[in-house]
Amino acid sequence: MGGEAASSARLSARERFLAGAEALGLTPEILRFPEGTRTAEQAAAAVGCELGQIVKSLVFLCDGQPVLALTSGANRVDTKRLGELLSGKITRADAAGVREATGYAIGGTPPFGHAQVLQAVVDRALLTYETVWAAAGTPDTVFELTPGELVDASGAEVADFVAG
Repeated sequence: MGGEAASSARLSARERFLAGAEALGLTPEILRFPEGTRTAEQAAAAVGCELGQIVKSLVFLCDGQPVLALTSGANRVDTKRLGELLSGKITRADAAGVREATGYAIGGTPPFGHAQVLQAVVDRALLTYETVWAAAGTPDTVFELTPGELVDASGAEVADFVAG
């Protein structure tokens, strides 16, 4: 392991998230909820926002390569539509695959600052809100940002890939 990779591996998930945000020019205020914000429903209840304002950072595999689907908490990914959009066969990444691709556990995966650069798409529904909330590196932390910041920081393409 190289020097930079070795030193980043010693950082906590929170420290890695903050370093990733800082590299993008963001200074998020992290809110911690000991009862957990692992699911979109838990996160919305904790921060007191609409379910649709929660950003689900979901990792899928497209022909075996990890991709990131940033989805509104009120929506579900249509894997057939996602596959058509990304021109490949979509399967869900398992917990080990999510951690390997992002450096974070399921339920705490932020929308940016991952272990590797991931092709990302963002649910158009998230753009209808003034602000949205996303995981901040752990299953009990979240932060608020604008949809524009979400798109810019994640490098995501705005697309239609949700069920319904």
